[in-house]
Amino acid sequence: MSNGSSITQFLLLAFTDTQELQLLHFWLFLGIYPAALLGNDLIITTIACDQHLHTPMYFFILNLFLLDLGSVSATVPKSMANSLWVITAISYTGRAAQTFLFLFLITAEYSLLTVMSYDRYVAICKPLHYGTLLGSRPCVYMAAAAWGSGFLTALLHTATTFSLPLCQGNALNQFFCEILQILKLSCSDTYLREVGLMADAVLESNCVHPGELRTSPVTA
Repeated sequence: MSNGSSITQFLLLAFTDTQELQLLHFWLFLGIYPAALLGNDLIITTIACDQHLHTPMYFFILNLFLLDLGSVSATVPKSMANSLWVITAISYTGRAAQTFLFLFLITAEYSLLTVMSYDRYVAICKPLHYGTLLGSRPCVYMAAAAWGSGFLTALLHTATTFSLPLCQGNALNQFFCEILQILKLSCSDTYLREVGLMADAVLESNCVHPGELRTSPVTA
């Protein structure tokens, strides 16, 4: 079996073995991907330029679309290139970068959605305290906490995954580099790691505690 230290590239799963369908996949995503980029860019530009939209909720939406822009760009272009040139290989460095970026951006999105739900809770249940609980500084702190939690989580899981020796070949049963698929190539028993990864994904949404960022005590 292959040793992890000798593997220089990995093979990603193609959407189909038929070349015509792979080209169809490329043209389909060639239409969807630029539309997604344009839509996200327009929303980000509108929020940034319109003074009336400089509110906490739109500030979080701007961050959310930035993360969405990155998460789409981390996987779709490589998948399109593989379909166009009928190749499935990705370098070891490329695999590490894609794994880290995708996990970082997705985790940060989940954390930011938790913050946005808190924003709506305050707006509905405590409207008179909204300006105090969600001032400019607490909003920046909560957004930074969401980005930071995503970065730290991605760094931890990527470093842990890449420290494992691989001996089950180099073919990933996915069209992008997913940690659970990488763990299946490991020589060691990864059951506990997989369970831990899933548990972390569930608990990650609670890693940002907006209530702790209040600028002053407020009673209902």
